[in-house]
Amino acid sequence: MLANLHQRIHSEEKGFTLIELLVVILIIGILAAIALPAFLGQRAKGQDGEAKSNARNLVSQIESCYTQKQSYTNCVTAAALNPTGLEIGSAKGQVEAAATDSGAAYKITSHSKSGNTFFITKQTDGTSTRTCDGTAAGNGGCDGTSW
Repeated sequence: MLANLHQRIHSEEKGFTLIELLVVILIIGILAAIALPAFLGQRAKGQDGEAKSNARNLVSQIESCYTQKQSYTNCVTAAALNPTGLEIGSAKGQVEAAATDSGAAYKITSHSKSGNTFFITKQTDGTSTRTCDGTAAGNGGCDGTSW
């Protein structure tokens, strides 16, 4: 066997055999199969992070508006909040707000591009809760209850 290897090294034959090439391709395929799902999970987490950030930013915008108008009812429309720099609406990647309890409270809904939905609800007593609906595949940054 060593004689064959020695002869091959010193002969004019150069290159790889078909078996060697197939083994390398197989190894690359296995590594790609492992890396791709991990990458897609990170993508969903990033999209969910953006949705959470948008929800928190809208809270700041609404609270700022509330100091002037003294009612959340007047502070949940795109016209009242513009320019926020946020995409206001109910589609994926957008955030929306609704006033509740006669303008004394509000609920923010942020729609992630991954399919998850994040909520910030401010109650009339001033406390707020953060919940999420993690129905998207992989759940990204939502464990199904809170964030």
